[in-house]
Amino acid sequence: MQDYQILLYYMYTKIENPETFAAEHLAFCQSLDLRGRIIVAEEGINGTVSGTKQATDAYMTAMHQDARFAEMVFKVDPSSSHAFKKMYVRHKSEIVNLQLENDVNPTEVTGKRLQPKAFHQYLESEDVVVIDGRNDYEYDIGHFRNAIRPDIRAFREFPEWFAQHKDEIAGKKVLTYCTGGIRCEKLSAYLISQGVEDVYQLDGGIVTYSKDPEVRGHLFDGKCYVFDERIAVRVNYTDEDVVISQCEHCHAPCDRYINCGYLDCHRQHLCCEECEKVYHGFCDEDCERRAKAENRVDANVEHLQSPA
Repeated sequence: MQDYQILLYYMYTKIENPETFAAEHLAFCQSLDLRGRIIVAEEGINGTVSGTKQATDAYMTAMHQDARFAEMVFKVDPSSSHAFKKMYVRHKSEIVNLQLENDVNPTEVTGKRLQPKAFHQYLESEDVVVIDGRNDYEYDIGHFRNAIRPDIRAFREFPEWFAQHKDEIAGKKVLTYCTGGIRCEKLSAYLISQGVEDVYQLDGGIVTYSKDPEVRGHLFDGKCYVFDERIAVRVNYTDEDVVISQCEHCHAPCDRYINCGYLDCHRQHLCCEECEKVYHGFCDEDCERRAKAENRVDANVEHLQSPA
């Protein structure tokens, strides 16, 4: 039974008194027993929540009744349960953290939007550069074929990466994509601000691309990393669906992320079920040694440890 839904959404729109809005919005979400993470800033809202179908439908209806969010697009996935443990609504300076000295406004300047079918056609062209607008660990578990992997662990590091690769991109047609579309709003705007003229973005991101009945996720290899308890979801629904990532320990095909059992590390790393048992849930032997010496073992992996 899939009586729950997971919503992914964002909207660049002016929000007056965002700190007050965040507090009131948290109370509203809690009244519906929603769980998830929502960021609120003066420039808009960015969220992903889970709840019963009745509750999530009520949430979408209420948001669309607010003039600021009337045009907001919700990406909806069915689920058998909540995808989050708690409900957070936080006020921040940006709804995606790029930290530009001179910020860009996606409501004024952004890349040309491509629907999945058009994006797929561009992917098959030889005269394009495809830039993954996500972090390295998201790319590693799945990405569009031949996409560039920016060596970044956080979105705010993208300008520094771009400065080092600007000459490779200059004068070319650039396609950008991310999970749900929000990071590409600012990423494509930033590229334009830096003199890249021919910039496109996948409208709705990988999540929308995977649901298109004609494209069916074709040319995306691996899985899409998501920021909820599912961790990764299938994108390619053709017979080309493959696992492209490897277990960090044994290098066998693996698209399963776990957190290191050492609480002061907690690094998310690719690990197969067998190696999780062999390495007791730690990313390396040093972390296991430190965790035991300092009594900083994650309760979720204690059952995997060998006797002291």
